[in-house]
Amino acid sequence: MKYRILTLNNISARGLERLPRERYEVASGLERPDAILVRSADMHGLGLPDTVRAVGRAGAGVNNIPVADLSRRGIAVFNAPGANANAVKELVLASLFLAARNICQAWAFARSTSGDDQAIDEAIERGKKSFVGFELPGRTLGVVGLGAVGVEVANSAAALGMSVLGYDPQITVQRAWQLSSSVEQALSLDDLFARADIVTVHVPLNDQTRKLVNESRLRLLKRGAVILNFSRAGIVDDRAVVAALDAGRLHGYVCDFPTNLLKDHAKVVTLPHLGASTGEAEENCAIMVADQVRDFLENGNIRNSVNYPEAVLPRVAGAGTTRLAIANSNVPNMVGQISTCLAGARINIADLLNKSRGEYAYTLIDVDGPVGEDLLGQLRAIPGVLSARLI
Repeated sequence: MKYRILTLNNISARGLERLPRERYEVASGLERPDAILVRSADMHGLGLPDTVRAVGRAGAGVNNIPVADLSRRGIAVFNAPGANANAVKELVLASLFLAARNICQAWAFARSTSGDDQAIDEAIERGKKSFVGFELPGRTLGVVGLGAVGVEVANSAAALGMSVLGYDPQITVQRAWQLSSSVEQALSLDDLFARADIVTVHVPLNDQTRKLVNESRLRLLKRGAVILNFSRAGIVDDRAVVAALDAGRLHGYVCDFPTNLLKDHAKVVTLPHLGASTGEAEENCAIMVADQVRDFLENGNIRNSVNYPEAVLPRVAGAGTTRLAIANSNVPNMVGQISTCLAGARINIADLLNKSRGEYAYTLIDVDGPVGEDLLGQLRAIPGVLSARLI
């Protein structure tokens, strides 16, 4: 069998190399693909054929993908969390220095001076006092969100001599092990804002995080604080930030999301969405998501899906088994109905894995011998089964 992969953006060649040509056909104009690889292309409103089993996002955010609709169709959506973490971390660290030392504003001032060298020197001496900044050691950085990026930012800031507060009620055990022991846990978001000199956000944009940085929390900050946003634009209430800057309560705002409100403000530095814009990050994301999509298509395993549970069932070489991959609603007796259907066809189950996540579940079953299309049709007809396929 040869799998067909549709690309909606230019995907790094290093990633596409993970899909061997003898087993995969990869192109931007394919019809009836088995999977889709995408970076920033907007998939909302894009009609997908019923052949699509998976969508792989070569990056972390999935706002450009209709995840809810795909979930109801049993289509797994993968992303690449952590693959671009170092790239984003480095930009956040750079933004710390940009804000603390007023570098962009000072550079703009220096470029605007004119005259001969003596006149320029005199203008610089008169004007430099307007750009006096502060040093980072001893300052407190509040990190909201301790995922792949947040942990790296927190650890690097601690290494720079900063005191670091972290807040993430959903931190994983894996990330907690990676976090420097010097990072202090904030009791709440309000606690973090009240104690921080600089706040950086590293959370996805959703209903709970929209305008997480808002007027009430900005009022908790120390006078002269700084806000950094390299996650998503909607996490910060830009109008509230500009009001705080104009009132002199905030020292600066650095973000990756220019708007007419922000881009010309004297105390704001806006960058053109550079967070993951390095060659290394693009390659890492492409490699990671290509490997995940390949493992899903060839083995049914799910790693780093944003809508279905983690599910990895090792395959026994030479066991003569057939694998079934079934996505279904997370309702009672689903595994029982599937097992009954198999038993009715006198099919023996050699191994089974069932995992659930919210309203969806996923089942991998290895059975002895082959499975016919008639039986597969019976499994698909079970109420609550969203997709079922043979591997």
